[in-house]
Amino acid sequence: MISFVQHWYKKRFSDPQAVTLVFILVGLSALIYFGAGLLAPIFVALVLAFLLEWPVAQMSRVGINRTAAASLVLVLFVGVMLLVTFGLIPSIWRQGLSLLSELPNMLDKGLAMAEGLASQYPKYIPPEQLDGMVEQLRRLLDTQHLLDIGKHLLGYSASLLVLMVYAILVPLLVFFFLKDKQELMQGAKRFFPSNRQLASKVWAEMHQQIFNYIRGKVIEIVIVGVASYIFFAVMDLRYAALLGVLTGLSVLIPYVGATLVTLPIALVAFFQWGFTSDFAYLMIGYGIIQALDGNLLVPILFSDAVDLHPVIIIAAVLVFGGLWGVWGVFFAIPLASLIKAVINAWPELPSIEHTEHP
Repeated sequence: MISFVQHWYKKRFSDPQAVTLVFILVGLSALIYFGAGLLAPIFVALVLAFLLEWPVAQMSRVGINRTAAASLVLVLFVGVMLLVTFGLIPSIWRQGLSLLSELPNMLDKGLAMAEGLASQYPKYIPPEQLDGMVEQLRRLLDTQHLLDIGKHLLGYSASLLVLMVYAILVPLLVFFFLKDKQELMQGAKRFFPSNRQLASKVWAEMHQQIFNYIRGKVIEIVIVGVASYIFFAVMDLRYAALLGVLTGLSVLIPYVGATLVTLPIALVAFFQWGFTSDFAYLMIGYGIIQALDGNLLVPILFSDAVDLHPVIIIAAVLVFGGLWGVWGVFFAIPLASLIKAVINAWPELPSIEHTEHP
């Protein structure tokens, strides 16, 4: 057993480039894990700069000064964000508060229906189990609990000063990342070992995949969210904007997100219409949107970006989401692809060593 471990270690880590790659990966992971709170504006700015680099590069190729290109792209991006913030978020906020205030009435209606079913089918729905579920639901959604939720929301809104600081810092950082890209990259290379050819090879393989994935995911969120909102609005479903945004954001969590967001949509539709034809039409239309997303939109957007088994994707979402929260969920697939690229590059270490030391 010991000889096997020694043989495996020599085979995998005898090349200095392998050690360098492990050092870079561990160092960056530790920096993100322990410094995410303090360095959050920088990480957000890096992601945005990575996304906005493509239009800046295209403008630079046609002769536009990089500073002017970065300024123009950033102004357009900030304008779109302001339009979304002041045009969409207030409506979502109002609908969210309205839904929160109506939850007790929805709960009473649902409990009355459940009690009726329990009285008709006592063998299948034991009354004692139903009473326990009713008590837990009432404690969860009683008035005091809703007030506590409201206080938490007010507490979050009290941190507007922090958000304002971020609103100033992040665009400023994005501008400098775009404007001084080459200078910053040259300066950052001084902190990495010189024998990083293997790490460069992995990054070259991952760079385009990460860009395609992030760009595709943003496009998917917008298309699915807008299509869902239009459909909900045409069906005259209550809280159409809120549910449309939730449907768009659900694509961040592959396979799981669509399942989670289906529940509130079905509940709102049920309490609005009951088991009627409108309810059936809504659920059929929503199912068509999800089917088109999974079978048409995703293959078009991610044909070259994602080549992972669904089990690996779900495991990556669970692991990285548990480590880094929302950002971990968003980057779960790129991180899983990075691990796959490292594993694929590792067996080529002997050939790299052979070519460097003939």
